[in-house]
Amino acid sequence: MTSQTETQGSVTTVYKVTGMSCGHCEGAVSGEISQLPGVSSVTAVASSGEVTVVSAAPLDEAAVRAAVDEAGFELAGTV
Repeated sequence: MTSQTETQGSVTTVYKVTGMSCGHCEGAVSGEISQLPGVSSVTAVASSGEVTVVSAAPLDEAAVRAAVDEAGFELAGTV
C-alpha cells in the first residue's frame, strides 16, 4: 500500500521509518533521502516515525530504503 498524492509536477509520499527518536535522527534521515534524484523536500517527524517526501516522480522504494539504512534506521514501508 502506497500513500502518494500527485499534484502539478510533484508526488508526495509518506513513509514509515522506525527508530527515530530526536531531531538529530530526523536530520539524518532527511539528509540521506534529500540526496535522491528528483527529491524537492523531506520532512521527518520522530514522534510519529513519518517521513513525507515530495519528488518530481514516484521514487524507487529500494532507493529510499537504502537511504534510510545509510542514516541508520529502517524503512517500515509507506503509510
